[in-house]
Amino acid sequence: MLAFIGGLFTLFVYSKLKSVSASNDQTKADSERLEFYERQLIDVKIKLDAIDLENLSFSQEIPQNVVRNEEKPVQVVEKQVQVVPEQTPVQPRVERTPNMSSGDIVEAVLRLITDRSRTSRDIQITLGKSREHISRTMKKMSDDGLVERNTNAKPYSYSITQTGLSRLSGTGTTHQIIAPQTS
Repeated sequence: MLAFIGGLFTLFVYSKLKSVSASNDQTKADSERLEFYERQLIDVKIKLDAIDLENLSFSQEIPQNVVRNEEKPVQVVEKQVQVVPEQTPVQPRVERTPNMSSGDIVEAVLRLITDRSRTSRDIQITLGKSREHISRTMKKMSDDGLVERNTNAKPYSYSITQTGLSRLSGTGTTHQIIAPQTS
């Protein structure tokens, strides 16, 4: 009999502890939900305050030329505003090279990279050719030793070599011609 009463007491204590822990879990979920909604309310309040400030500053800027029932109409004087067109800064135009043969493109690229190394994107924009066309041209020029590809940083940059300088000055003995692209 004592074991039965001990079992009932243990069951009673277990159910009470379970309900307390379950209510703690529910309380935790409720408090998280409450914090979420509180943050949402704070955000809405901040937005409303900003709108109120805009309306307040807007109403202060509007001239008080409203006619009321008991007032006499007041003549409204309109101010003339002189509109000054904004001057857009003039962008330096990059000269595009007209249609060229493949040998001219090689020379144009060599002339372009004599002063400093450039990326293939710079060369593409300057010459007005497609990315694929410039990529193939630069690979061929790199294989021929006319340019040197800097692979330490991306995007790769290209600089002229001695072979390229001699080709550009016309003293080069080898005259490489890149085959035209066919689609």
